Amino acid sequence: MIKNLLTKNASLKILALVFAAFLWLIVVNIDNPVSDDTYLNIPVTIINDDIIKQEGNVYQVVNEQSVNVIVSAKRQTLQDINSDDIVATADIQEMDTDTGLVPVKISIPRYAGDYESAEAIPRNLQIKVEKTGKKVLSLIVDTKGTTPRDGYEVGDMTVSPEKITITGSESRIEQVDRAVAVIDVTGISRDTSLDAALELYDADGNEITNSQISNNLGEDGITVHVEVLQIKTVPIVFNTSGTPADGYQVTGITSEPESIQICGKKEDLSEIDEIDVPASVFDIEGADASIEKTVDITQYLPEGISLAEENAGNVLASVRIEKEGTRTIDFLVSSIRISGLAENLQARYEPDAEIALQFTGSEERLDILDISNAVSVDLSGYTEPGTYDVPVEVNVPEGITQAGSVKVRLTLEEKPEQTTGTEEQTAE
Repeated sequence: MIKNLLTKNASLKILALVFAAFLWLIVVNIDNPVSDDTYLNIPVTIINDDIIKQEGNVYQVVNEQSVNVIVSAKRQTLQDINSDDIVATADIQEMDTDTGLVPVKISIPRYAGDYESAEAIPRNLQIKVEKTGKKVLSLIVDTKGTTPRDGYEVGDMTVSPEKITITGSESRIEQVDRAVAVIDVTGISRDTSLDAALELYDADGNEITNSQISNNLGEDGITVHVEVLQIKTVPIVFNTSGTPADGYQVTGITSEPESIQICGKKEDLSEIDEIDVPASVFDIEGADASIEKTVDITQYLPEGISLAEENAGNVLASVRIEKEGTRTIDFLVSSIRISGLAENLQARYEPDAEIALQFTGSEERLDILDISNAVSVDLSGYTEPGTYDVPVEVNVPEGITQAGSVKVRLTLEEKPEQTTGTEEQTAE
C-alpha cells in the first residue's frame, strides 16, 4: 500500500521537486544578489624585487603604492569581506621593461571561491629603476620646540652615532641635504639619554620622506645624551677705576638690565651670587660728565657658566658723574602722585617712562634723600582730552633744593562709558 503511494504519479512528484529547487534558487538570488563593492587604499606588496637589486640598481614606485579594489560577489560575502582580507601584489618578473608597468594582482585567500572577481584600480604600478646612490651625513640634533622643566636649560647634546650613511636611488639621495636627530626634552630636569627619530631635509628645509631611503642605523637607532643645566638670576655689579675731575663725584652706576639669567651645573651656580665687571671697564680718571657704554659681560662669566639666553650678553651701563653737592634721581612716571584729575578723564603715559630730577644740597642730606612719596602733578587745570606737558612738583626737605623745573608728558583720555545692567536690558 505504502509502495503504491510513493510510486503513484512519480513523474509529477519529480517535476514538483525540481520546480521547488528552482524556486528556492530564485528566492535565494533575489534575497542575496551579486553586486560590486569598492575597497580603498589597499597596499600593494612588491615581490621578486631582488631581480632589480642583483644588478646593483634600486627602484621607486611612481605615485602611490596602493590601489582601490572592486570586488564582485554576493551581498552576504561582501558584507563579510574587509580591507585586511584583500591581498594586492605586483611581481617584478612581469614588469614591462620599456614602460616600467607592473600588473597588480588581487586575491582574497580567506574567501577563495566565494567571490566572482576582484580588480585593481589602477591595474598597474609604475616602477622607476635607477642606479644606487650613497651619501654620508653628520647628524644634527633638534629639540623641535620642546623645553625642559621650568628653571632648567638644555646644555651640550652628544649624538651617537655622529654620522649616518644613507642609500637609495641617485635622484632621491641627491635631494638630501641634512640629517636631523629629533628628540623630545619636555619636562626633563637632569642629564639623560634619549632615543631620537631620524628626519631628512633638502636644501630648502623641506622634509624628505625616507620610506624608500635606507640607512645603516640598524636596531640600535640614534641616541642623544642631553646635558641639563639649572638657571639662576644674578645681579650685574659694575666698578670704576680712577678719580673724577676736581669738584665732581660718582653718584651712581646703573645698567639695563640690572640682572641676568645664567645657567650651569647646580654645584657651580651655588658659588655665584653676582657677575662682577672689573673696574678697568670704566676708567673715570678726570671725568666731569657721565659715561655710558655697552659692555659684553660674557667674558666675565666663570668657567662652566653661560647665559640662559645666548644673545643677552650686551648690557648698557652708565656711570653718573656730577658736581659735588648735586644729585640726579631717575623717577618712574608711574610713581607720580596725581591730583585734580577730572572724573570723566583718565591719564596715560609711556610704559617704564622716567623723568630726571636734580637736587642740590649738602652731601650728608643728599645721601639720605628719599622722594618716593614726594613727587606729584596737579591736573585740576586740564579738563579736556589731549596731550600735555605738566609741571612736576617735588616736596623736598629743608636743606635740599630742586635744580630747575621738570615737566612730564601725560595724555588725558575720556573714560570708556560704563553701561548699567538696566540699560543693557533695555538695549536688548
